[in-house]
Amino acid sequence: MLPLRDNVPSRSFPYVNWALIGACVVVWIWELTKPGVDVHVFRDGFYPCTVHGPCRLPPGIHPLHWWEGAFTGMFMHASWQHIGGNMLFLWIFGDNVEDAIGHVGYLFWYLAAGIAAIGAQTAVTIEWGSAQDASVPNIGASGAIAGVLGAYFLLLPNARVLTVIFFGLILIREIPAVWFLGIWILFQAWSGGLSLVAPHAAGGTAFFAHIGGFAFGLATIFLVARRRPRAPTSRYPVY
Repeated sequence: MLPLRDNVPSRSFPYVNWALIGACVVVWIWELTKPGVDVHVFRDGFYPCTVHGPCRLPPGIHPLHWWEGAFTGMFMHASWQHIGGNMLFLWIFGDNVEDAIGHVGYLFWYLAAGIAAIGAQTAVTIEWGSAQDASVPNIGASGAIAGVLGAYFLLLPNARVLTVIFFGLILIREIPAVWFLGIWILFQAWSGGLSLVAPHAAGGTAFFAHIGGFAFGLATIFLVARRRPRAPTSRYPVY
């Protein structure tokens, strides 16, 4: 399933959400410069082994401190598909969460969601993975964005999401947000469990970062929200 947009207009322009999207795009453009994406990822991604070693890295690679890598890795991506999908989700769901929390609060809450997501993935990797697993760089905004999705799940369950469904045929349907996000997190949980018994099946995706971020959003949104977002409308807003 691929979301296209929701039907909840925001009260004010989501400056911080657009700034976060812009920051990820700028970092991605930087990654494309020499010496290339792979080298930038190895140099500046987050390594779970920096929390609990040892690190088994290629010669010449010196990982950042864990707190530096956690921050830089949160804004890095591995491919056009990776950044495109993440920014699409952030654009659709982030504005209404920012509307609920407020601009400045949303920025710090988003970063905290990213740290919580990284912490969840790191704990699972260190507990059940090998030293080699802990020496693989973790990057991507999806953990923080999962926090946004968890918040949206509670704030706007009755919103509707215009969705492209790939099921043999390509269908475009309106889906209640509670169903769209519920299916999404169930898939993450199922895939995360599968990755524990068959690590190759994860395909490099940090599913437990998604689960940890989503849980953070569920647990904290009503602690930080200053107001409810606007109610869903019958039309899809144009930005």
